[in-house]
Amino acid sequence: MNLQLTKPICFFDLETTGVNIAKDRIVEIAILKIFPNGNRESVVWRVNPEMPIPKEVTAVHGISNEDVANEPTFKQLSAKVYEMIKGCDLGGYNSNRFDIPLLAEEFLRVGVDFDIRNAMAVDVQTIFHKKEKRTLEAAYKFYCDKTLENAHSAEADTLATYEVLEAQLEKYPDLETNTKWLSEYSSHKKFVDFAGFIAYNKDGKEVLTFGKHKGKLVEVVLDEEPGYYGWIQNADFPLYTKKVLTMIKLRKLEEKLN
Repeated sequence: MNLQLTKPICFFDLETTGVNIAKDRIVEIAILKIFPNGNRESVVWRVNPEMPIPKEVTAVHGISNEDVANEPTFKQLSAKVYEMIKGCDLGGYNSNRFDIPLLAEEFLRVGVDFDIRNAMAVDVQTIFHKKEKRTLEAAYKFYCDKTLENAHSAEADTLATYEVLEAQLEKYPDLETNTKWLSEYSSHKKFVDFAGFIAYNKDGKEVLTFGKHKGKLVEVVLDEEPGYYGWIQNADFPLYTKKVLTMIKLRKLEEKLN
Protein backbone atom coordinates (compact mmCIF):
# COMPACT_ATOMS: atom_id res chain seq x y z
CA MET A 1 0.00 0.00 0.00
CA ASN A 2 1.41 3.40 -1.05
CA LEU A 3 -0.81 5.46 1.22
CA GLN A 4 0.96 6.25 4.49
CA LEU A 5 -1.57 6.27 7.33
CA THR A 6 -1.25 7.27 10.96
CA LYS A 7 -4.91 6.40 11.57
CA PRO A 8 -7.67 4.76 9.50
CA ILE A 9 -9.16 6.55 6.52
CA CYS A 10 -12.74 5.95 5.38
CA PHE A 11 -13.43 6.33 1.69
CA PHE A 12 -17.15 6.76 1.22
CA ASP A 13 -19.73 7.56 -1.42
CA LEU A 14 -23.37 8.61 -1.17
CA GLU A 15 -26.25 8.05 -3.52
CA THR A 16 -28.98 10.56 -2.75
CA THR A 17 -32.39 11.92 -3.71
CA GLY A 18 -30.70 14.92 -5.38
CA VAL A 19 -27.88 17.42 -5.08
CA ASN A 20 -29.33 19.98 -2.66
CA ILE A 21 -27.20 19.61 0.47
CA ALA A 22 -29.79 21.24 2.73
CA LYS A 23 -32.83 19.31 1.47
CA ASP A 24 -31.88 16.02 -0.14
CA ARG A 25 -31.34 12.72 1.66
CA ILE A 26 -29.14 9.63 1.45
CA VAL A 27 -30.52 6.50 -0.23
CA GLU A 28 -27.28 4.50 -0.18
CA ILE A 29 -23.94 4.85 1.60
CA ALA A 30 -20.84 2.75 1.03
CA ILE A 31 -17.77 2.97 3.25
CA LEU A 32 -14.37 1.42 2.65
CA LYS A 33 -12.22 1.69 5.78
CA ILE A 34 -8.47 1.34 5.28
CA PHE A 35 -6.33 0.71 8.36
CA PRO A 36 -2.66 1.73 8.74
CA ASN A 37 -1.62 -1.94 8.48
CA GLY A 38 -3.40 -2.28 5.13
CA ASN A 39 -6.42 -4.18 6.42
CA ARG A 40 -9.80 -3.23 4.96
CA GLU A 41 -13.36 -3.18 6.18
CA SER A 42 -16.28 -2.34 3.91
CA VAL A 43 -20.02 -1.95 4.30
CA VAL A 44 -22.94 -0.80 2.15
CA TRP A 45 -26.27 0.39 3.52
CA ARG A 46 -29.45 1.18 1.62
CA VAL A 47 -31.40 3.94 3.36
CA ASN A 48 -35.05 4.94 3.38
CA PRO A 49 -34.80 8.71 2.72
CA GLU A 50 -38.33 9.39 4.00
CA MET A 51 -38.98 11.43 0.88
CA PRO A 52 -39.62 10.52 -2.78
CA ILE A 53 -36.71 9.78 -5.10
CA PRO A 54 -37.32 11.70 -8.36
CA LYS A 55 -37.47 9.53 -11.48
CA GLU A 56 -34.63 11.45 -13.11
CA VAL A 57 -32.41 10.70 -10.09
CA THR A 58 -33.34 7.00 -10.13
CA ALA A 59 -32.29 7.01 -13.80
CA VAL A 60 -28.78 8.02 -12.66
CA HIS A 61 -28.11 5.66 -9.74
CA GLY A 62 -30.76 3.00 -10.35
CA ILE A 63 -32.28 3.12 -6.86
CA SER A 64 -36.07 3.50 -6.81
CA ASN A 65 -38.58 4.30 -4.10
CA GLU A 66 -39.55 0.62 -4.03
CA ASP A 67 -35.92 -0.40 -3.47
CA VAL A 68 -35.66 1.54 -0.21
CA ALA A 69 -39.25 1.39 1.08
CA ASN A 70 -38.42 -1.25 3.68
CA GLU A 71 -34.87 -0.14 4.45
CA PRO A 72 -33.90 1.57 7.74
CA THR A 73 -33.91 5.36 7.96
CA PHE A 74 -30.69 7.30 8.45
CA LYS A 75 -31.71 7.92 12.04
CA GLN A 76 -31.85 4.16 12.62
CA LEU A 77 -28.45 3.68 10.95
CA SER A 78 -26.71 6.79 12.27
CA ALA A 79 -25.05 5.12 15.26
CA LYS A 80 -23.51 2.40 13.07
CA VAL A 81 -22.32 4.90 10.46
CA TYR A 82 -20.83 7.20 13.08
CA GLU A 83 -19.13 4.33 14.89
CA MET A 84 -17.42 3.29 11.67
CA ILE A 85 -16.06 6.70 10.70
CA LYS A 86 -15.37 8.40 14.05
CA GLY A 87 -11.70 9.10 14.66
CA CYS A 88 -10.88 8.47 10.99
CA ASP A 89 -9.73 10.64 8.14
CA LEU A 90 -12.13 10.79 5.19
CA GLY A 91 -11.70 10.24 1.47
CA GLY A 92 -14.00 10.45 -1.51
CA TYR A 93 -14.64 11.74 -5.01
CA ASN A 94 -15.99 15.31 -4.90
CA SER A 95 -16.49 14.56 -1.21
CA ASN A 96 -15.34 17.95 0.09
CA ARG A 97 -18.10 19.74 -1.78
CA PHE A 98 -20.91 17.17 -1.68
CA ASP A 99 -20.62 13.92 0.27
CA ILE A 100 -19.14 15.32 3.49
CA PRO A 101 -21.53 18.33 3.66
CA LEU A 102 -24.57 16.15 2.98
CA LEU A 103 -23.50 13.50 5.49
CA ALA A 104 -23.00 16.24 8.07
CA GLU A 105 -26.56 17.46 7.44
CA GLU A 106 -27.97 13.97 7.94
CA PHE A 107 -26.08 13.57 11.22
CA LEU A 108 -27.16 16.96 12.54
CA ARG A 109 -30.82 16.25 11.70
CA VAL A 110 -30.77 13.22 13.99
CA GLY A 111 -28.82 14.94 16.77
CA VAL A 112 -25.35 13.53 16.12
CA ASP A 113 -22.69 16.23 16.48
CA PHE A 114 -20.67 15.44 13.36
CA ASP A 115 -17.35 17.25 13.77
CA ILE A 116 -14.35 16.54 11.55
CA ARG A 117 -12.11 19.40 12.67
CA ASN A 118 -9.47 16.84 13.69
CA ALA A 119 -9.88 14.77 10.52
CA MET A 120 -8.16 15.14 7.17
CA ALA A 121 -10.36 15.07 4.07
CA VAL A 122 -8.75 13.75 0.87
CA ASP A 123 -10.76 14.61 -2.24
CA VAL A 124 -9.56 12.37 -5.07
CA GLN A 125 -11.54 14.37 -7.64
CA THR A 126 -9.53 17.51 -6.87
CA ILE A 127 -6.24 15.66 -7.26
CA PHE A 128 -7.51 14.23 -10.54
CA HIS A 129 -8.72 17.59 -11.85
CA LYS A 130 -5.46 19.28 -10.92
CA LYS A 131 -3.56 16.59 -12.79
CA GLU A 132 -5.85 15.47 -15.64
CA LYS A 133 -9.27 17.23 -15.40
CA ARG A 134 -11.67 14.30 -16.14
CA THR A 135 -14.56 12.31 -14.61
CA LEU A 136 -14.40 9.30 -12.26
CA GLU A 137 -14.98 6.83 -15.11
CA ALA A 138 -12.20 8.49 -17.10
CA ALA A 139 -9.96 8.57 -14.04
CA TYR A 140 -10.49 4.85 -13.48
CA LYS A 141 -9.68 4.11 -17.11
CA PHE A 142 -6.71 6.49 -17.18
CA TYR A 143 -5.06 5.46 -13.92
CA CYS A 144 -6.15 1.84 -13.52
CA ASP A 145 -6.75 0.89 -17.18
CA LYS A 146 -10.11 -0.59 -16.19
CA THR A 147 -13.69 0.10 -17.22
CA LEU A 148 -15.85 1.20 -14.32
CA GLU A 149 -18.78 -1.22 -14.21
CA ASN A 150 -21.92 -0.17 -12.32
CA ALA A 151 -20.98 3.51 -12.27
CA HIS A 152 -23.14 5.47 -9.81
CA SER A 153 -23.38 2.43 -7.59
CA ALA A 154 -22.05 3.66 -4.26
CA GLU A 155 -20.01 0.49 -3.68
CA ALA A 156 -18.43 0.49 -7.16
CA ASP A 157 -17.66 4.22 -7.00
CA THR A 158 -16.12 3.90 -3.53
CA LEU A 159 -13.79 1.06 -4.51
CA ALA A 160 -12.84 2.81 -7.75
CA THR A 161 -12.04 6.01 -5.84
CA TYR A 162 -9.63 4.18 -3.54
CA GLU A 163 -7.97 2.39 -6.48
CA VAL A 164 -7.59 5.68 -8.36
CA LEU A 165 -5.84 7.29 -5.38
CA GLU A 166 -3.45 4.35 -5.10
CA ALA A 167 -2.68 4.69 -8.83
CA GLN A 168 -2.22 8.45 -8.51
CA LEU A 169 0.37 7.91 -5.78
CA GLU A 170 2.19 5.51 -8.09
CA LYS A 171 2.06 7.85 -11.09
CA TYR A 172 2.99 11.19 -9.52
CA PRO A 173 6.19 11.11 -7.42
CA ASP A 174 5.52 14.65 -6.22
CA LEU A 175 2.38 13.53 -4.36
CA GLU A 176 3.19 12.83 -0.74
CA THR A 177 1.63 9.67 0.69
CA ASN A 178 0.34 11.01 4.01
CA THR A 179 -3.25 12.09 4.45
CA LYS A 180 -2.41 15.55 5.85
CA TRP A 181 -0.54 16.55 2.69
CA LEU A 182 -3.15 14.96 0.42
CA SER A 183 -5.95 16.71 2.31
CA GLU A 184 -4.31 20.10 1.81
CA TYR A 185 -3.51 19.36 -1.84
CA SER A 186 -7.04 18.19 -2.63
CA SER A 187 -8.80 21.06 -0.89
CA HIS A 188 -10.08 24.17 -2.60
CA LYS A 189 -10.51 27.46 -0.78
CA LYS A 190 -10.37 27.00 2.99
CA PHE A 191 -13.97 26.99 4.16
CA VAL A 192 -15.24 27.14 7.73
CA ASP A 193 -18.48 25.34 6.96
CA PHE A 194 -18.82 22.40 4.57
CA ALA A 195 -21.05 24.12 2.00
CA GLY A 196 -18.74 27.10 1.45
CA PHE A 197 -20.90 29.97 2.70
CA ILE A 198 -18.26 30.97 5.26
CA ALA A 199 -14.54 30.93 4.44
CA TYR A 200 -11.25 31.98 6.00
CA ASN A 201 -9.52 35.03 4.55
CA LYS A 202 -5.74 35.36 4.25
CA ASP A 203 -5.55 36.40 7.91
CA GLY A 204 -7.47 33.33 9.08
CA LYS A 205 -10.63 35.31 9.88
CA GLU A 206 -14.14 34.10 8.98
CA VAL A 207 -15.73 35.94 6.05
CA LEU A 208 -19.00 35.50 4.17
CA THR A 209 -18.71 34.23 0.59
CA PHE A 210 -22.15 35.19 -0.74
CA GLY A 211 -24.77 37.93 -0.95
CA LYS A 212 -24.57 41.60 -0.09
CA HIS A 213 -21.95 40.99 2.61
CA LYS A 214 -19.65 38.87 0.46
CA GLY A 215 -16.05 39.25 1.62
CA LYS A 216 -16.98 40.92 4.91
CA LEU A 217 -15.93 39.60 8.29
CA VAL A 218 -18.72 37.57 9.87
CA GLU A 219 -18.15 39.22 13.26
CA VAL A 220 -18.51 42.68 11.72
CA VAL A 221 -21.73 41.74 9.90
CA LEU A 222 -23.26 40.29 13.08
CA ASP A 223 -22.38 43.51 14.96
CA GLU A 224 -23.62 45.90 12.28
CA GLU A 225 -26.72 43.93 11.28
CA PRO A 226 -27.88 41.76 14.20
CA GLY A 227 -30.95 40.60 12.27
CA TYR A 228 -28.75 38.90 9.69
CA TYR A 229 -28.09 36.02 12.09
CA GLY A 230 -31.81 35.37 12.53
CA TRP A 231 -32.39 35.56 8.80
CA ILE A 232 -29.82 32.83 8.10
CA GLN A 233 -31.15 30.65 10.93
CA ASN A 234 -34.66 30.81 9.47
CA ALA A 235 -33.65 30.54 5.82
CA ASP A 236 -32.86 27.47 3.72
CA PHE A 237 -29.18 27.17 4.66
CA PRO A 238 -27.47 23.89 5.64
CA LEU A 239 -27.65 23.01 9.33
CA TYR A 240 -23.87 22.92 9.61
CA THR A 241 -23.59 26.45 8.23
CA LYS A 242 -26.08 27.61 10.87
CA LYS A 243 -24.10 25.76 13.53
CA VAL A 244 -20.84 27.46 12.49
CA LEU A 245 -22.52 30.88 12.50
CA THR A 246 -23.82 30.22 16.03
CA MET A 247 -20.34 29.21 17.19
CA ILE A 248 -18.91 32.49 15.85
CA LYS A 249 -21.70 34.49 17.49
CA LEU A 250 -21.19 32.77 20.86
CA ARG A 251 -17.42 33.21 20.64
CA LYS A 252 -17.85 36.94 20.02
CA LEU A 253 -20.29 37.21 22.94
CA GLU A 254 -17.84 35.41 25.24
CA GLU A 255 -15.05 37.78 24.17
CA LYS A 256 -17.22 40.78 25.03
CA LEU A 257 -18.13 39.35 28.42
CA ASN A 258 -14.48 38.72 29.23
